[in-house]
Amino acid sequence: MSFVSPLFLWYFMPLTLAALLVLPRTWRNGVIAVASLVFYATGAGGSTLLLLTCIVVNFLAGPHLEPKEFEPEPVAKRRRQLLIGVICFDVAILLVWKYLGFATEQLDAIAGLFGGDFPVTHLALVIGISFFTFHHISYVVDIYRGERPALRNPVSFVTYIAMFPQLAAGPIVRYREISDQLPQLRSHRLDDIASGFPRFALGLTKKVVIADSLAPMVDACFATPPDKMTFAVAWLGALGFTLQLYFDFSGYSDMAIGLGRMLGFRLPENFARPYSSVTVTEFWRRWHMSLSRWFRDYVYIPLGGNRHGTGKTYRNLAIVFVLTGFWHGANWTYLVWGIYHGVLLVIERARRWDRPPATTGSYLGRRALTLLLVIIGWVFFKSSNLGNAFTMLGNMFLPDFSGLTDSVAAALTNQRLILLLLALLIIFLPAQPAGPYLESVRTPPATALRMTVMTVGLAYSAILVATGTFSPFLYYQF
Repeated sequence: MSFVSPLFLWYFMPLTLAALLVLPRTWRNGVIAVASLVFYATGAGGSTLLLLTCIVVNFLAGPHLEPKEFEPEPVAKRRRQLLIGVICFDVAILLVWKYLGFATEQLDAIAGLFGGDFPVTHLALVIGISFFTFHHISYVVDIYRGERPALRNPVSFVTYIAMFPQLAAGPIVRYREISDQLPQLRSHRLDDIASGFPRFALGLTKKVVIADSLAPMVDACFATPPDKMTFAVAWLGALGFTLQLYFDFSGYSDMAIGLGRMLGFRLPENFARPYSSVTVTEFWRRWHMSLSRWFRDYVYIPLGGNRHGTGKTYRNLAIVFVLTGFWHGANWTYLVWGIYHGVLLVIERARRWDRPPATTGSYLGRRALTLLLVIIGWVFFKSSNLGNAFTMLGNMFLPDFSGLTDSVAAALTNQRLILLLLALLIIFLPAQPAGPYLESVRTPPATALRMTVMTVGLAYSAILVATGTFSPFLYYQF
């Protein structure tokens, strides 16, 4: 079930909100837990059993991971061993269901060099496995560190792990960010709905009106055979995907945060005008912020962060971005994309280019350069293989001025061209303080614009959804 499907918009969401309003406040977590499992089962089917297995293992381990005030070494050792065991279990589930097919394909390719073969195994990708795995790891680590107590109520635990707004594609909610909200029973439920629905409507508009409209054009560009790729097709595809991915994923995050608020929770922000960044370092502080925070807290800092010298700092950054790349998918393109960003961050830190520019001219130049570097990275991210990625990049920087292919020209309708230009205008607007677009500025003109976008966009989005002109969220595949 998708947020942009008629089943969700016309039936599931209204019925869930109605149940929260009608039933006693003490039933809130129970309603959300049941609704979330139903939501997941409609798309994941039998994979729901895998999710429930992970939930049971981590829930049972939680109380045994809590530190004691006076803890002898044997007890501390058992806690460490249990933590390592649970994390290994969670990671093993992720590796098997997400990467086994890729690993066996590589082994088969190696065996083929010696005239043999290796059995290739493909398992269906479990929806949201990358996200609920990270939620489980956050839960057990935060308990082990003594930052939050373990949950004794299984309903509350299911609510945290499986909450349907963030289950399939985030934002990644660290346990410490939500633990205090789980027992709260807010009395202002209508206020929560009134506060969350405009954010949901904004996200729906970004996804359906902009991202989905650009998708056919982007797909046509990236499907162009290498021998027919041109300068115009390459740049149109790269720019189009840069916009499509942002409006798709930030639209999902807006919808998830809005839904969470309607359910009585405040989920963490995930985007803060990332294309306004003047360095790649700043870009990662503004793009998929919940993922960056997770890797910072549970990988980068435990590895030592920047506390043990320059060399180890660079090593830790490299590890984080290799993992970031592979976290997104079992393909060499994602690994190269992660390494590419890791190298850029190391260069910025080594050359001290991660500092704010001193002049307006320098600011504009740095912002343009950063956006160009990010666009180059998105070519790897979107391409089906490295060969296609390098072909597109080669055509982007070796102009031939041969124009669009017939298939791309047919996909670039007047409506999509207008939306492309409007989307470019939006991301090139002057940068605002950190916060989601149209949410960080509170001046009357900005408020009026926000309400106009949400009112008109919501109506148009509803029409598009009713006619079936929508597509799954891009981050569902991760």
